[in-house]
Amino acid sequence: MIRINLLPVKATQKKEKLKGQLFAALGAVVVTVVLCALAYFQLLGWVNDAKAGVDRKKQEIVRLDKVIEEVKQFEKRQTDLRAKLDVLAKLEKSRSGPVLMLDQLYRAMPDQLWLTAIKEGGGKMVVTGISMNEETVAIFMHNLEASPEFANVVLKEIVQVSSEGAKTHKFDIDCVLENQPKLEFDEPAAKGAKGAKGAAPAKDAKK
Repeated sequence: MIRINLLPVKATQKKEKLKGQLFAALGAVVVTVVLCALAYFQLLGWVNDAKAGVDRKKQEIVRLDKVIEEVKQFEKRQTDLRAKLDVLAKLEKSRSGPVLMLDQLYRAMPDQLWLTAIKEGGGKMVVTGISMNEETVAIFMHNLEASPEFANVVLKEIVQVSSEGAKTHKFDIDCVLENQPKLEFDEPAAKGAKGAKGAAPAKDAKK
């Protein structure tokens, strides 16, 4: 009877099986590493895209901030102009002075300066207003001096005041009105009337 030793065959089969399992495990590891690498690079791409999007949003915010600031400046200039026009309209409505004088007064007003009151009489005028700084008041006074309608421009008072957290300057300016019509013709008429009254008794005395 022939006897066959199967132990070497089983050992060989076992080794082959182990090799197959090892290769399968290595393949699984390689596939896992590749998938992880792909996921990492895809996630990295998403992160970079997100960062780029954030940067674009920041740039857009900066641009919009500039636009908003320009709009605010435009609205402020529009408000200043409307306030000056309102003052001019009120002055013309009250007829406190000739139109030419009011026009010259309006032209002399620089930006960031507003008039709150005007008193005129006896050939003089007192202007009350507010400004953002003293330099603006100085420019206003210089413009008044340069106008043919005003002379002897004097800063009567300027004080710093606070309103709603903002500091402004309240001022009073005196000046003499030039080229204004003189209303002194009533006085000679009064003198003539007085002389006529004085002559009447002399005529009666002669009689």
